[in-house]
Amino acid sequence: MTDATTNTDTGNRSGIEIRNLYKIFGARPKDYVEKVQAGMGKEELNDKHKHVLGLQDINLTLPPGKISVIMGLSGSGKSTLIRHINGLIMPTAGEILYNGRDVVKMNEEELREFRRHETAMVFQKFALLPHRTVLENTCYGLDIQGVDRSQSEPIAKKWIERVGLAGYEDNYPNQLSGGMQQRVGLARALANDADILLMDEAFSALDPLIRMDMQKVLLDLQAELKKTIVFITHDLDEALRLGDKIAILRDGALNQVGTGQEIVLRPANEYIAEFVREVNRGRVIRAETIALPLPEGELPKMKVKASSVLEKIARRMADAEVRTATVVDAANKPIGMVDMTTILTAMVTPASVEEGDDEVEEDSAA
Repeated sequence: MTDATTNTDTGNRSGIEIRNLYKIFGARPKDYVEKVQAGMGKEELNDKHKHVLGLQDINLTLPPGKISVIMGLSGSGKSTLIRHINGLIMPTAGEILYNGRDVVKMNEEELREFRRHETAMVFQKFALLPHRTVLENTCYGLDIQGVDRSQSEPIAKKWIERVGLAGYEDNYPNQLSGGMQQRVGLARALANDADILLMDEAFSALDPLIRMDMQKVLLDLQAELKKTIVFITHDLDEALRLGDKIAILRDGALNQVGTGQEIVLRPANEYIAEFVREVNRGRVIRAETIALPLPEGELPKMKVKASSVLEKIARRMADAEVRTATVVDAANKPIGMVDMTTILTAMVTPASVEEGDDEVEEDSAA
């Protein structure tokens, strides 16, 4: 088995391509796909034909080695969408491509192997087996694969330690807090060494402080492992903190796809603008976004990374009692400068919908 700590090369790995995906729930869903494609809405489909439109024309690229967040309110279709990726739900129409294979066309045996070896899932309710210890729960996916315990237990112990539960291997779930149980769920998923990690509202049941702690654990692990993670949430702050790419669903349709900065700075419509209105922009906008041209002559002595968010930069500059700073790239090369006035203006200026941009932004492969 491949050591998951070394499986970090994304160069030859595939992202997930979702193409023209529709899901209609009801007795005869295929009878109504063309009607929905022709413009029939959710209410008419339900009122006249007693069918429910779950997903509508989803086209989305989820890049390899990145965290893609799918977010929306209850009933938006986000959990339905993630369950299509590993074939727990099959679409009424459309394709889900991974490494050149269409999950929709897999037979039962192919799906079973795909779920066992290519994907792992972390659930909101932890889904731990109460009669198994922490170690046995972490081994569970490897047990399903037929891996001998002499091989699986060292792997499980490694991931138990990595998620901060060393010493709890022999405890049972009812002896653990909610946050600790979710760490076991994460360790179990990572022990499988699957490329795709599906996380359906994984932290939503946790208290706010524990939730932030788990977000940090995930980000720290992802910085090393570079899994292809699909994370479902209804919390915009969580989406902005975790997502390399964010897709916002409403009533089964994509409203906007982009980075956190793109969504906060350029909401596609009034619905998205309402979502982002109360966002702390200082925790989202980065120095490179507002950098001014380099001045002639001597540069400001303080340096800030292009990827640093404005809130941290403003705090550093205030502590150092300076008004300007040089923005540098990853190679420490100056690319611009920021001043306190520009930073504070960017942090408080509300987002506005771009004129003529009422539809979802066209998604592009990363």
